[in-house]
Amino acid sequence: MMAAVLVASFLLGSIPNGLIFGKLFWKKDLRQYGSGNVGATNAWRVLGKKAGILIFLLDFLKGEISVILAEALIGTPTAMILAGLLAIIGHSFSPFLQFKGGKGVATGLGAIAILMPSITALVLLAWLIIVFTTRYVSLASIAAAVLVPLLALIMNYSSEYVIFGVVAALFIIFRHRDNILRIKRGRENKI
Repeated sequence: MMAAVLVASFLLGSIPNGLIFGKLFWKKDLRQYGSGNVGATNAWRVLGKKAGILIFLLDFLKGEISVILAEALIGTPTAMILAGLLAIIGHSFSPFLQFKGGKGVATGLGAIAILMPSITALVLLAWLIIVFTTRYVSLASIAAAVLVPLLALIMNYSSEYVIFGVVAALFIIFRHRDNILRIKRGRENKI
């Protein structure tokens, strides 16, 4: 059962919402515009605010549903954490996109909303503050990702949740490596 849930989480995470809904409603393939990314930020920039919010919510749900599925069918924190991680990985390396994809931020937040609900609002608030003050979504996403394991530690979550936070943060930082270089060079796009 565990293997089936984890495969389902990866495949759920792999659904390219930005590509599907960009083509369906806006008649645009996000891979051909802006950063070429199928995530919410590129959808916002290329297709507009409504599209960005829609894609964010759909990608958020991928992480949330994956963790809920693991909780319902297996019920252990380890299964839930692995399901959340696999949804993030699926979003970033989708087999439907030749193993390319988004950065995993919205999907990760969806997983955190179930795994560590007390942290979710704080992370989202930090993300919003950084976006509105700097206009850099990538910087806000990296900072929010780093904040997750720190808050998990401060709020006395068990070690497996802290480890999840560290692994997810490292993954999201890795996915933003090009953005980090552009920020250093003053070439990163602002929203």
